[in-house]
Amino acid sequence: MLAMLKYIKPYSRSVVLIVILTLISTLLELLLPTLMANVVDIGIVNADIPYIVNTGGIMVGISLLAVVFTIAVIYLSAKVSLGFGKMVRRDLFVHVENFSLESFNKIGPASLITRTTNDIKQIQDVLNMTLRVMTRAPLMLVGGIILAVTREATLSLIFFVTLPLLVLGIFLIARNAIPLFTTLQQRTDRLNLVIRESLTGVRVIRAFNRVEAEKKRFDDANEAFRDTGIKVNKILSALFPFMMIIMNFTNVAIIWFGALRIDQGAMQVGNMMAFLQYAMMILISLIMLSLTFVMIPRAQASAKRVNEVLQLQAMITDPDVEVKDRGKKGLVEFRDVTFRYSGAEKPAVKNISFLCKPGETTAIVGGTGAGKSTLIQLILRFYDPESGVVLVNGVDTKQLTQKSLRQKIGYVPQKADLFNGTIAENIRFGKPEATDEEVLEVLQIAQAIDFVNEKEEGINSLLQQSGTNLSGGQKQRLSIARALLRKPEIYIFDDSFSALDYQTDAKLRKALKEYIQDGTMIYVGQRISTVQDADQIIVLDQGKIAGIGTHEELVRENTVYQEIVESQLFEEGGRR
Repeated sequence: MLAMLKYIKPYSRSVVLIVILTLISTLLELLLPTLMANVVDIGIVNADIPYIVNTGGIMVGISLLAVVFTIAVIYLSAKVSLGFGKMVRRDLFVHVENFSLESFNKIGPASLITRTTNDIKQIQDVLNMTLRVMTRAPLMLVGGIILAVTREATLSLIFFVTLPLLVLGIFLIARNAIPLFTTLQQRTDRLNLVIRESLTGVRVIRAFNRVEAEKKRFDDANEAFRDTGIKVNKILSALFPFMMIIMNFTNVAIIWFGALRIDQGAMQVGNMMAFLQYAMMILISLIMLSLTFVMIPRAQASAKRVNEVLQLQAMITDPDVEVKDRGKKGLVEFRDVTFRYSGAEKPAVKNISFLCKPGETTAIVGGTGAGKSTLIQLILRFYDPESGVVLVNGVDTKQLTQKSLRQKIGYVPQKADLFNGTIAENIRFGKPEATDEEVLEVLQIAQAIDFVNEKEEGINSLLQQSGTNLSGGQKQRLSIARALLRKPEIYIFDDSFSALDYQTDAKLRKALKEYIQDGTMIYVGQRISTVQDADQIIVLDQGKIAGIGTHEELVRENTVYQEIVESQLFEEGGRR
């Protein structure tokens, strides 16, 4: 929690003002019982009407001032806490955006969403309460005790019994509730995870008739969250009755012993009334503090979870000084690269060496799990190799900033990720300043212009989240257009033609060859028809290079490639 105090620094003036206003309003409130006692003991007893009116007017003025100051404190506290939440949320989001994929997967998207929303909200609410209560309650507690003892020291002995009982009860209740707050946040994570998977995977769930099984999985997570929440609230529910019992017994004791002292002539009625109000102020301030102390542990649990993310160092970092390009633009080279995913027994790719030259097309083929997409992610530096080096333009990718590296690359992933917005906004994702003419040009090359023109709004037509109002092939073509618009040095297509029919595939590859003449093209493909015209084809088998050459050379000499060709010819023959 203390690590997050730096986010309050921009609001330090507001915090100081809150403390000053709270101090003034509390002192004004503490003055009211004394004035009331004077009204009773002096004004009423002596039938001094002018004194009663004057003192009453002062009390009304003090009350109005206290209300104004209290409203100002509430406003400033809300402003500080909401500003704090905004800054933490932004830093957390930016920090997560800079994570490597390995760091991102370490925590998981469901938990990251919970920490960015629910956890920060918990901290924000406690900060708001702390600014309003933690300055006011101690002042009222100390001030109330001093004024109560000053007015009636003998009667103040009641506090030696009631206050320790109240503190002990609060401590015992909080001690049992605090450990459950962390569990409650973990249950929230689990519930978010189940909901997210159920919503994103709704098609698969329905296709496999797993709706009832998913309902049970959701019910289990939901009930676990409910049971933990009920358990916490059962413990906390004892807090208010306990505090009310202590307060009421304190009132009874003050009135009982105060009446005896009045009867003995040792105390005036006004003094007892003032003492009773000071006693209530003392007890209320303790209750306010107890509520804050109960909420603080939950905020601490949330702060710990947020700090875990903020303190998680990115495994991929930029160099202090970036090295300038040493080779041709678009040159990609792997030198004896080995890489394994975290926790994997075997490397995903091992001892990989090859060269992709500008103006040429390189295709990567191989069976499922051969390491094709892994090579692409190493070029983009989503991961760093375990050994060996990946070079772009003659420079080790570790010596380039991630921004400058990725500016050189136009990437089309296996899964076409589109965003909520217009078609034009999605195409301009990598080049926001592009004109409509440039957008239409790349749509033409990507063979997407026909279905875009069929839409009523054309390139200004809205796409739903993840492009769910488009087919798989349409989404792939828009993703390709998005990469082309950047006009990068290196074009990477990670199995990006799988949803296209053969005719569209052939037209697209022809258009790409005419459009990309000086750039480096790297295809990851399954279809032989897609890769056979490449200048070089890299054949992967179980994470190793099984052969490099042209289509003709590999058909003639490479066994693994021959098997891939024969299997596809057999499938096409079977379909016929």
